[in-house]
Amino acid sequence: MKQLSGVGVLDKAALVLNAVEASPASLGDLVTRTGLTRATAHRLAVALEVHRLVGRDPSGRFVPGPRLAAGGAAPLPWALLAAAAPVLAQLRDATGESTQLYVRRGDVRVCVAAAERASGLRDTVPVGTMLPMAAGSGAQVLLAFGADPFPGWDASAGSAAGPAARVGPAGSIAGPAELPAGAVFEASALEQVRQRGWADSVGEREAGLASVSAPVRDATGRVVAALSLSGPVERLTRSPGQRHGAAVAAAAERLSG
Repeated sequence: MKQLSGVGVLDKAALVLNAVEASPASLGDLVTRTGLTRATAHRLAVALEVHRLVGRDPSGRFVPGPRLAAGGAAPLPWALLAAAAPVLAQLRDATGESTQLYVRRGDVRVCVAAAERASGLRDTVPVGTMLPMAAGSGAQVLLAFGADPFPGWDASAGSAAGPAARVGPAGSIAGPAELPAGAVFEASALEQVRQRGWADSVGEREAGLASVSAPVRDATGRVVAALSLSGPVERLTRSPGQRHGAAVAAAAERLSG
């Protein structure tokens, strides 16, 4: 193997990261894609998993971990992520449905933690999955309570933003809730989300699937993530928020702060 950095183990680890960024990879896939021995590929992948640079999908294949998937200028709330596992598991066990935690990264939301049902892979969302901000209850929550001004908002307008403006963290004024291109929900839906404290969706992201989401806040009250529950419409019904909204909001409240 050609060394690029002069640090052999780092170059080998980079090969593993490149391999999982391409697509989910079994151990055999890692060996094929990297040229490393089976033992070395496994050792490095497991070590990278400990540091959350690599994760696993429901089939056990290696995928980008939350540090890769949610990388960017905005730091990932690691303390929140560490606390999320038991809360997501409790909500899954209480409802029998898969649960997830999403953070926004520009035009997408990223699943950074999940507690999956033992069966029903069709409605699972592996850690590292990137989903559009144009559909789904998680997107609605992150848009409705987003800390950053929405695209197209003129920061110089200040409180003159008009009746559609809303109050952001620490009393700051956030702009009108402009919808992402191709959004399948109306702007009025975001106001409803803010009023009741949770969002639900039926078939927005994928036909036959429903979800419920609620905002997770940091110690300052700023919304930093969306806690979600998802499953087939047959179980969640066409009014999933009526069925699980209170439970999801309560779980998000436990995780907040």
